[in-house]
Amino acid sequence: MSPEENKTQYRRTLEEVFNQGDLAIVDDLVAPDFLNHEVPPGMNNRGPDSTRQIVRMLRTAFPDLHFTIEELVADQDTVAGRVTMSGTHLGPFQGIPPTGRSFQQAHMHFVRFRDGKAIEHRAVRDDLGMMRQLGVIPAPANARTES
Repeated sequence: MSPEENKTQYRRTLEEVFNQGDLAIVDDLVAPDFLNHEVPPGMNNRGPDSTRQIVRMLRTAFPDLHFTIEELVADQDTVAGRVTMSGTHLGPFQGIPPTGRSFQQAHMHFVRFRDGKAIEHRAVRDDLGMMRQLGVIPAPANARTES
């Protein structure tokens, strides 16, 4: 598939699966031998079930979960996406009880494709910033003093 076709599949994954919660199409977008390098410890990182598991976890914690695609770049079989994840923490998230707070988190996702399906995923996220916005980790005190 072309880089543009891979970008279309990337968009569908974020918009239809993550934003809309359509788990029925995951098998059409994710290969059976898919490897997700970014799952939390103890979670399955293989195949379409890995994606369904992450979507369920995120949409349970953040029912209004939304990914906004800021920029996509494709080269051969890989698509890199700069995205913003946002939501309101209304359900448990990795052992953290709901805070009721909203957040916006910057991400970079790198997805490799084969025959129109994702086969590998890596990401970089601002997890510290998200935890601060949720109130789980306090922001550092201002070290400067006014004179």
